[in-house]
Amino acid sequence: MSKYDVIVIGSGPGGYVAAIRASQLGMKVGVVEKEELGGICLNWGCIPTKALLKSANVFEYVKHAKDYGIEIKGAEADFASMVKRSREVAGSMSKGVQFLFKKNKIDQISGHGKLKKGNKVEVTDAAGKKIDYEAKHIILATGGRSRELPNLPIDGKKIIGYRQAMVLDKQPKKLLVVGSGAIGVEFAYFYNAIGTEVTVVEFMPRIVPVEDEEVSKQLEKSFKKSGMTIHTNSEVTKVDTSGKTCVATVKTPGGEIKLEADVVLSAVGVTTNLENLGLEEVGVKHDKGKVLVDPFYKTNVPGVYAIGDITSGPALAHVASAEGIICVEKIAGHNPEPLNYNNIPGCTYCSPEIASVGYTEEAAKKAGYEIKVGKFPFTASGKAKAAGAPDGFVKVIFDAKYGEFLGAHMIGANVTEMIAEVVAARKLETTGHEIVKTVHPHPTMSEAVMEAAAAAYGEVIHL
Repeated sequence: MSKYDVIVIGSGPGGYVAAIRASQLGMKVGVVEKEELGGICLNWGCIPTKALLKSANVFEYVKHAKDYGIEIKGAEADFASMVKRSREVAGSMSKGVQFLFKKNKIDQISGHGKLKKGNKVEVTDAAGKKIDYEAKHIILATGGRSRELPNLPIDGKKIIGYRQAMVLDKQPKKLLVVGSGAIGVEFAYFYNAIGTEVTVVEFMPRIVPVEDEEVSKQLEKSFKKSGMTIHTNSEVTKVDTSGKTCVATVKTPGGEIKLEADVVLSAVGVTTNLENLGLEEVGVKHDKGKVLVDPFYKTNVPGVYAIGDITSGPALAHVASAEGIICVEKIAGHNPEPLNYNNIPGCTYCSPEIASVGYTEEAAKKAGYEIKVGKFPFTASGKAKAAGAPDGFVKVIFDAKYGEFLGAHMIGANVTEMIAEVVAARKLETTGHEIVKTVHPHPTMSEAVMEAAAAAYGEVIHL
């Protein structure tokens, strides 16, 4: 029987990062993966979707080239080529993980991993052959998949999840997107930008409901301006797929309506991959689809750990990676700091982009803070105007008493590249006054952070 210091089940951004860090710390490591290395993020999530979104972004530039003094005629979106490029990008990233495994002397074990008593993992390969492996420490990092609603059963053709949305045979003329979280609005933007008629249905009172209310309002305004139809406070109660198209029955505040579409994308969240992992057999506690862990990702069973989407933190790639590093550093006897889940950036890559961290204005008030709020619109930003991207704003929230940086909420071009400044500032316990006095380069989009902070303290110059 092969013996390891660490076996990781799952090779997504939690699993492969944990494996590499464990190897760096001198451990013998094996990773069990039943599909492609890199997991959903590299192969069917973060990376290939960003490739599709970039294609849409470039096509929008071409369509609006005249606004920049350039004449282009006859440009068309080649959907098949966009999908092909996206898959090639994903493939190259997966090969990159293979290279990192070889470089760090990590064993790749192909098959489905299942816990067994006595610190063992049973791996069943594609042919059904079972082999047991032993490890001092076993890390579960099996991630998640599209959540299915009873009234929206995914058939992969007419009612699809995010995986199918990336590789459709042909571009739909009409698309109905159910759910307006990150997955829903990113695909809504992509398909709308390349010419599909898109309708978004959201059960909550506003789209991107976890974001600051002003961000939600701005995105809805931008989406409607681009030609999308948005139904909030609405619910798809059933979808008839018996004909050539789909006919969805939607309960709206104004009454029941019928919506026709070629394809319905179910983007109502993710569910965890906990089935057939042997949790019950070895006694690992879990609740409501989440494995219960301590601040260093230990389960109640000695030698078994869990990270990423299958635990209670935000289901984000960078969270899984951070958790994996903390987990293995603790295993190695180091003294890592527990992850501060209130300082995790969230990014959505539609256009305009959304980025946020920390408290929303509403949450800060509910937490009992007296606050100062500053907002700077990109219409007042020289760089944003020059780039032809004036939609959106930066909003910052500070504690009025001590100047603590409570949160930031951004919507606009490239804001996903800007949010890390706020994350670092909050990590370093920087105050609002210090942000105001930090010289930002001009002209840049990032100046808006400084200007918004200045607005909070009544010192803004360019408003």
